[in-house]
Amino acid sequence: MRNPTLTERRSPWVVVTRAQDPWVTAEADALRDQGGMIVRMDGAELRNPASLFTAFARELSFPGYFGHNWDALVDCLHDWHGHGTAGQGLAVLIDDADHLAHADFLGVFVSVLCQAGWKANLQLDGDGIPHEDWPPFPLHFVLLATEPSAFADGAASGMDVSVTLADGRLVATLTGADWPGSDPQDS
Repeated sequence: MRNPTLTERRSPWVVVTRAQDPWVTAEADALRDQGGMIVRMDGAELRNPASLFTAFARELSFPGYFGHNWDALVDCLHDWHGHGTAGQGLAVLIDDADHLAHADFLGVFVSVLCQAGWKANLQLDGDGIPHEDWPPFPLHFVLLATEPSAFADGAASGMDVSVTLADGRLVATLTGADWPGSDPQDS
């Protein structure tokens, strides 16, 4: 598997790593250099689904009709591409993500982030057909934690989520025939 990236439209869609990992700084700088945007969130604000939805809506300026549920989160993240980056990419970095390591909704959250990443990066609809109206854009999520391996079981419990621990990072993507192009081995 190649190193994860924040600048390219390829999986993995979610990376859990240590805050001091030099990869984070290098990839964030590279994304900014190509005109992309980094949004930082505080993991302490994401301890339950209600506060998580509120924080994402606020930090990413979701429209007022955002439904504050998992499906709406996928949709708003997928539709985000026009917000000031001219399609150049978005990475959401979640500081102090240790608050999420044992959350009972971690599997759903990681699955939702992966689904949003898959849709945005590949611009495919639920049937795997490319959208004609919107160009694809890099969308990735990085959870900054003390011990990435602590996320393995919870993240893997998400629907169609595959996790791998490599180089001290936990990477998550979607698996199965329903998610073509999502396997980092295919990249």
